[in-house]
Amino acid sequence: MKLNRMASDKMLSNRLFSLDVFRGLIMFLLIAEAAGFHHSFSELVSGNALFEPIALQLHHHPWHGLRFWDLIQPFFMFIVGVAMPFSLGKRLAQGKGSLVSRHILKRCFLLFSFGVLLHCVYSHALVWELWNVLVQLAFTILIAYLLMSMPHKVQLAASFALLLLIEILYRLYNPEDPFNQGESFGSWFDMLAMGKINSGGWVTINFIPTAAHTIWGVVCGQILLSKKYEKSKIIVLVVGGAIFLILGFILDILNITPIVKRIATSSFTLASGGFCLLTLALLYWWIDVKGNKTSWMKVFSVVGTNSIFIYLFAETVGVQWVRGFGEIFTKGILSPIGISTEWVSVINSLFVLFIFWYITYFLDKKNIYFKV
Repeated sequence: MKLNRMASDKMLSNRLFSLDVFRGLIMFLLIAEAAGFHHSFSELVSGNALFEPIALQLHHHPWHGLRFWDLIQPFFMFIVGVAMPFSLGKRLAQGKGSLVSRHILKRCFLLFSFGVLLHCVYSHALVWELWNVLVQLAFTILIAYLLMSMPHKVQLAASFALLLLIEILYRLYNPEDPFNQGESFGSWFDMLAMGKINSGGWVTINFIPTAAHTIWGVVCGQILLSKKYEKSKIIVLVVGGAIFLILGFILDILNITPIVKRIATSSFTLASGGFCLLTLALLYWWIDVKGNKTSWMKVFSVVGTNSIFIYLFAETVGVQWVRGFGEIFTKGILSPIGISTEWVSVINSLFVLFIFWYITYFLDKKNIYFKV
């Protein structure tokens, strides 16, 4: 991970503030989970008819279905793809392809390594596990980059080919019940690659279908950089998003392919991809086209300026030390005055979240950016 103090690296923010806000919102939600908010909020509202359904949206669906939290990883992979034409396009146009390729390979290697190391941190032991989002991202970035210079039709065709491939692999492996938890092609691949399967149903091979998210992000980034009228760009994003969304839910409703996030079925990839495009269209229209660049958006955008750093920090030091550090004050001050344990946990998670956020704010103010 490289430290960069040059403000010019913020080219993306200067061009389209909506992209930084989008990325920042995603990272804010991820570090909120690391701060313990999702769990503590769910404990607080357990049994409440109004708020418990809301709290459920902050957790992954156990299998067949779709919740808000299931969209966070697709959003993350998608916005990385959107940023690629902005960060790499100029260097590719200048004929620096070999340098860019080396940079991409190095970046993917680091992301893969960080993802593996995070599982060691989670387990407090040396383990070989490949389920982390950073491991997945390492593969999807590489696939999207290899297609980046090709026409949009080729990129889109490749993305649908990946979805078709995963359909074929799952159905050939288990024709009777292809998307069974623990007995699918994804589980077989994990046994082959790691000698174990994930108890929650997550599979490594997810990088094949979810590469579509990063590819679609690259195409959207190229469209936003094009000389098309702003209205035309928004129409393309909205129409594309609506088509993906409809296709995904039709596959699920007709019982062709269920929407399952944990194995990233093609229907899930399409439906979540649709939400990605529609969210980008909304933010681009509201922020960059309409010019609504309000100060509160900076609260989120600063989190995106050091996205990989704050994610790694929150998932390691944050989870293992900062949350306990916060309890010294929140529990020590609030418990003696009769505040319930559930409320103390929620307040502590918000306090820890503020610490995470302030770190990104401080780094941004000092023009310090950690780049992978």
